[in-house]
Amino acid sequence: MAIFGMMCSMARFTSFDGTELAYREAGDGVPLLVLAGGPGRAAEYLETLGGLDAARRLIVLDNRGTGESDEPADPFTYRRDMLVRDVEMVRRHLGLDVVDVLGHSAGAGIAMGYAADFPDRVGKLVLLTPALRSVGLSPEQSDWDTFLASRADQPWFEAATTALRRTAAGDTSVENRVAASPLLYARWDERSQAHANAELGQWKYYVALGYNAEGAFVPGVLRRALADFDHPVLVYACSEDPISPVRRCVELAELFPDATLYVHEGVGHYPWVEEPDVVAKRIAAFLEA
Repeated sequence: MAIFGMMCSMARFTSFDGTELAYREAGDGVPLLVLAGGPGRAAEYLETLGGLDAARRLIVLDNRGTGESDEPADPFTYRRDMLVRDVEMVRRHLGLDVVDVLGHSAGAGIAMGYAADFPDRVGKLVLLTPALRSVGLSPEQSDWDTFLASRADQPWFEAATTALRRTAAGDTSVENRVAASPLLYARWDERSQAHANAELGQWKYYVALGYNAEGAFVPGVLRRALADFDHPVLVYACSEDPISPVRRCVELAELFPDATLYVHEGVGHYPWVEEPDVVAKRIAAFLEA
């Protein structure tokens, strides 16, 4: 499999506060603006979303403070709702009147904020295994209990759940995140392990902390705005993903006037790692419909 960085070109632009941000382009065709999650992880982990660059020109933004993007002078601007402004600035930089947007995980929180604040600038919206805190639909303890019970027979289970407990106790190290990461894949094979281990050089705690800072989430306001967003939306859920339980993704889809829910069976939070062809074909079909 080709390395994402070897398949694309990188460019930079100046955002609203003077911070220089980087984005990568791969493929040809109609642009798709891709927003990374983590939060606080360099966008390289998205690769080409299973080969979606064969159908679309991917414009993959390194959120401020991550990857090749600069750190801002004011850490307040790491906040989720502030990152929406960077999306608008890259759209202007590219000279696009309207752009299709894909957000993965925490990037979906940014994407939904962009759809709420700049609805006329969004064509179609893809929410790929979306983090749900921004709309008040985070998984509940019962969701986690059910999921963990389903994985309890795995050889890595004890080590991964120990890492989860360390996180709850305040361990914010990237090493601990990676130790818990088998829970985010349906198959803990060499491919998944390599993808997870790459996070050691891609994630920054203080950027994640800024994303989640006080005031970043006002679910009632966002939900009301999304009820007026009448452009096509794809909510892409995965059956083995504890971050975005299918039942919660059903509720997310119901917030939009024109949403399609797709459930990818047998894969986890990073479906392009486990079944890339399915991801690329399903998203391309939605965008091209």
